[in-house]
Amino acid sequence: MTGFIVRRLLSSALVVVLTSLFVFVLFFKGLGTAPAQNYCEALGPGKCTPVKLQAIEHSMGMDQSVAANYAQWAKGIFVGRERVYVDGKYYACPAPCLGISIMTGDPVWQDLKQKYPATLTVAVGGAALYLTFGVLMGVLAARWRGTAIDRTLVGGSLVVSAVPDYLIILLSWIFFSLRWHIFPNVGYYPITEDPLKTISWMALPWLVLASTSLTDYARFTRGQMVETLSEDFIRTAQAKGLRRRRLLFRHALRAAIVPVITIFGLDFAGLLSGTIFIEQIFGIDGIGHWGLQALSTPMDINVVSATVLVGAILVVMANLLVDVAYGFLDPRVTVA
Repeated sequence: MTGFIVRRLLSSALVVVLTSLFVFVLFFKGLGTAPAQNYCEALGPGKCTPVKLQAIEHSMGMDQSVAANYAQWAKGIFVGRERVYVDGKYYACPAPCLGISIMTGDPVWQDLKQKYPATLTVAVGGAALYLTFGVLMGVLAARWRGTAIDRTLVGGSLVVSAVPDYLIILLSWIFFSLRWHIFPNVGYYPITEDPLKTISWMALPWLVLASTSLTDYARFTRGQMVETLSEDFIRTAQAKGLRRRRLLFRHALRAAIVPVITIFGLDFAGLLSGTIFIEQIFGIDGIGHWGLQALSTPMDINVVSATVLVGAILVVMANLLVDVAYGFLDPRVTVA
């Protein structure tokens, strides 16, 4: 197991490096001089002089080769950059330096740290709900396969899955917040200040996020459980008189949960990269909403590239954790 973890760490690090190179080339080289032009135009009408544009291009390394420019950008992530020219002034950009934001004039990493707790709160709460109830629904449907309970759960999940996610989110906000006032309208309250108030504000976003995903987990868990319940070791346990509840949750679910965890790891990493629809509609100032604002004119290249890079790193980490969890969740999985 130790050797496997080391190999996966090394391969994951290589993937992160290659991803960072792709992000850099895409946003800072693929767009030509647009990144520097965007920062120069942000100075205001008539203030983007050729001298200032040239200074911004030099600060961003656009007068260097791709290799040298990438090395400078990557070095800033680890040790920071002393002087970054943006709006006619030089800024200090401490490590990890992901550039200076046009929107705020602050280092992108500083803004990222401020906005990430909101996204993390939405992602953790919603994911916990849809994983728990989705798996439970799948187990119950498999337990009573072919009965009215099974048909109701599966049929209901298909109906919900047929409705677009953004429509569920929007209608939930309109009816439960605006019309019926069951939940607060929009906003986010930090969980570190008042957990109960955070729960009251986040309850509807969590429920909506869970409703858009739990049906997929219910159907997938049901399929895995039906297959597992037909295995020989399950029939042997039944013959020994093992109680039904213990058989389902202690033995069958443990074997069936591994593929479910694989999907969950990738889905959860996607949520950590930003829940754009949830944050936009419910007025939650997370990195999804932040990244969407950065796409406005002029585009905040540093913010957009930072959100893409962070999202890619989270997906790589999720894959690593899922692979390591295999050996602990299913004894049939051997890791050489």
